[in-house]
Amino acid sequence: MEKFRSTTVLAIKKDGEVALGADGQATFGNTVAKSNVKKVRTLMGGKIVCGFAGSTADAFTLMERFEEKLNAFNGNMKRAAIDLAKDWRMDRYLRKLEAMMIVADINDVLIISGTGDVIEPDHDIAAIGSGSMYAQSAALALKKHASDMSAEDMVREGLGIAADICIYTNHNFVIEKVKA
Repeated sequence: MEKFRSTTVLAIKKDGEVALGADGQATFGNTVAKSNVKKVRTLMGGKIVCGFAGSTADAFTLMERFEEKLNAFNGNMKRAAIDLAKDWRMDRYLRKLEAMMIVADINDVLIISGTGDVIEPDHDIAAIGSGSMYAQSAALALKKHASDMSAEDMVREGLGIAADICIYTNHNFVIEKVKA
């Protein structure tokens, strides 16, 4: 059986604002299965945003676990991310899940993977999925040379550039911002 392909998720922290967005395409083999999947969620009353790439069912399982960790650690995002990554790597059931996540609050942007990684990326820009390197490159250039753009505008533009290049990324974006 063929697997669902990835996507593009991009998060940028700039000038006290954090925006996280993703495209809406899900593919099955060489066919677009759905064009408007929502891969971005807000958590903790809008104080944390979460985006995922990979298997949708796996990502939802991980988001639910992450939300449980957030509640257990009173909203401490870093601690919840580290504990989730530890469980993800060690637990027999969870380690089979095929997805990656970006989580962000007003202070931090983190990438969480099933290999036990919790990465705080350079330049306050995180990208995952098949179009991640296109989106990240665009975001780095925009952050360096387009100082008048907001984090949300940079996410939209970075995802747009990725969608123009990556066949597993479309132009149906969902972008969420963190509420301060």
